[in-house]
Amino acid sequence: MRHTRLTKAFIGFMVFAAAATIGDAVLNGRGWHPYLALILALAAIATSRMKVTIPGINGNMSVNLPFLLLSVITLSATESILIACASTVIQSLPRDGSKLKPVRVLFNVSMMAFASGAAGLLFHQQLVGRYSFMSAPLVIAATTATFFLGQTLPVSVIVALTDGGAVRRIWANIAQISFPYYVVSAGVTSMVNAAGQHLGWTTAMLLVPVMYAIYRSYRRYFAPAISSIMKPMAMAASMGARS
Repeated sequence: MRHTRLTKAFIGFMVFAAAATIGDAVLNGRGWHPYLALILALAAIATSRMKVTIPGINGNMSVNLPFLLLSVITLSATESILIACASTVIQSLPRDGSKLKPVRVLFNVSMMAFASGAAGLLFHQQLVGRYSFMSAPLVIAATTATFFLGQTLPVSVIVALTDGGAVRRIWANIAQISFPYYVVSAGVTSMVNAAGQHLGWTTAMLLVPVMYAIYRSYRRYFAPAISSIMKPMAMAASMGARS
C-alpha cells in the first residue's frame, strides 16, 4: 500500500467515520444478546478465512457475509460492529508467513465497522420502515445494499489511490463480481432470520457448510472463467485513468 498524502487522508477519514459510527452505536445501543452473538461471532470468524480473490485488482472478499448481515438485523449495533471487526482482523492475518501490515488492517477494520454500523442504523432505526410498502425482505435488501456500498466504495477508492485507476471503473469491476454474492447472501439471511425466529438460532450454524460449499464451488468452477474476463477490464480501466 503506497502511503501518499491522499491515501493517508482517506484512511484517516475512514478511521474517523468508523469511530463516529461506533460512538453512535454505544450511545444508542439496545440490549445485549450474548448467546446469539457468540453463535454468530463463531460462525463469522470460522468463515472469515474462506476468501476468494477479486480478479484484476489487489483485493478479495470473504464468504462470511450472511453471518455479518444476520448480526446486523438480530443484534445490537455494538455487537454487530464487534463481530464485523473481529472477523476482519482474523481475515487480515497473513497465511504465507508474511509480515502483518497494520495500516491495511486498520483500514479494513474501519471500513467494516462503518459498513456494519451504517447498515445497522438503517435497519434498527427503520429509516425505510415507516413506508407501508417496505416489507421485511425489502428492508433486509436495503440493509444489504447499504452494507454493499459501505464496503465496495471505500475499497474502490483505496485501490485507486494505491494501485492506480479510475474509482468508477474499479467499483464497477468489484460490483460486477461481488453483487450476485450479496444478492444470494440477502436471500439466505432473510430465510435464516425467519427460520431462527421459529426454530431457534442454532440453525444459523447450518450456514457454515452451505457457505463452505459456495466457496469451494466458486474457486473450482467460476474463478478461472471470471478472471479471464475481469483482468482485461481492470487493465483497460487503469489505462483509461492514465490517458
